Parts: sequence; structure tokens; C-alpha cells
Amino acid sequence: MDDRGGSFVAVRRISQGLERGNTCHSTSAEVVAGSTAWLGRGLSCVCAQSRESDARPSFDLTPSQEECLQRLQNRIDIAYDSSIPEHQEALRALWNAAFPEEELRGLISEQWKEMGWQGKDPSTDFRGGGFISLENLLFFATNFPKSFKDLLWKLEGDRSVWEYPFAVAGVNITFMLIQMLDLEAVKPRTMVGAVFLKFLSENESAFDLLYCITFKLMDHQWLAMRASYMDFNTVMKATRRQLERELLLEDITRLEDLPSYGLLTR
Repeated sequence: MDDRGGSFVAVRRISQGLERGNTCHSTSAEVVAGSTAWLGRGLSCVCAQSRESDARPSFDLTPSQEECLQRLQNRIDIAYDSSIPEHQEALRALWNAAFPEEELRGLISEQWKEMGWQGKDPSTDFRGGGFISLENLLFFATNFPKSFKDLLWKLEGDRSVWEYPFAVAGVNITFMLIQMLDLEAVKPRTMVGAVFLKFLSENESAFDLLYCITFKLMDHQWLAMRASYMDFNTVMKATRRQLERELLLEDITRLEDLPSYGLLTR
């Protein structure tokens, strides 16, 4: 994709074979200003369009929920910085989780294209996704390794000849969730956001877990719609609608109750 926005780089398919807590914990990472005007060089983001005149409800938060939201917002504000050792190690850890038998030759390497980054330097694809998008991918690889590998290698279903690039799609999912849950607001302005904040106050990893569920749901929608790379945004919109419906079901008391959670663990 060029700097003015256009179409994303399609990736040809490669043929081969929570713990719930009661409180949120702070992060020691330095908070820096992250870009939210994504993306100059990635898949185009699916964001809800709204008008300032739109009337939105406002939901009051408990002190615990306020603290949890602030912790998550701090994570969202951290831009990926290739000069920070913690960020470098996280990127290496992601590579090792994805390709444990292949030695990484460098943080800038043509090898990264194997994971679905658009170039040899993954940092150019983080941008609006920030460091949290890397954390999300690493959480997925660590906690649900089978599903992570299934999506990375496109092992399930009758796939398109031209598939979505795995890693860049993952950054899109992070960004979409931030928008859908309105996480940059002082407090939730939608029922979906309010429901999520309840889960977050009970499970500090709620955003990362929801990310994993969403990635698996997106791929499920991709297969069901028999999509190819030109259909990515349509699939993302369908995924968002389905996720919103599931979060608002009456009998959902935790993220593990979502119908789509079953896709992640099967």
C-alpha cells in the first residue's frame, strides 16, 4: 500500500503442512504518544464512522473499572519503538513462537514476509496498532499455539489462492477492537464498551483474549464467505457485527462464554 492509501499487499497462500484475576496490574513500560491515524502501509482499517451530533449514552465506572481502563489505555498509547530492548525482545519472541526451528537473521530481514508483514521491517506495519498489537500477537502465540499456527499457515478450510497477510491482519484486528470498544474515550459510550469494561475489571487479559477470539472469528468468517484478498474489509465488518452481537447476549458473563470462543479452543 502506498503512503496515500490504496490496496494492501496480497499474500499468496503457502501450501504446507486465562487466567482470571480480580484486579488490574500496572505496566512498567514507558508511555509514549502512539499514532492512531493508521495506516499508511497496511490493510485499510474498518472503523465505525460517527458524527459529533450523534447522541451516545454514557456509562459510569467503578473505581476499579476506571483503573483497569486507564491501564489498558496506557498500553494502547505505547508506540512500537525498535530502539527499546523490551520491544526488540518481544519481536524476537514472536518469531520464535511462529518459527521455532528457523533462526531469525535480524529484526530487519526478508524473513518477516513469511509471517505476513509487508516488508522486511515489521516496525513499519505497527504504526497505529502500536506495541499492543505486537503484545496481542505474542499472547495469541503463547496461549493458543495451535490456533495461532492454524491461522499463520492457513491450515483450516478451503482457502483462497490469494490469502490475507497474517501479521498485518492481526494489527488490523487490534485497531478494530480499539475502535469498536471506544477504548480511547474517558468512559464507555456504547453498551458493547460497557460490557467489555466489566470483563476487563475481572480479567486483566480480557483485551488480549478478545483479540484471540476475534482473530479466529475473522478467519471463520473468511472461510464461510469464501473470501479472497479483495474481500478483507467486508469480512472485517461482518466479524465486528458478529462480535458485537455476541457481547450483548444476555447469558454472557465472561469472554469464555462467547459462542466464538469455541472456535479458538477446538
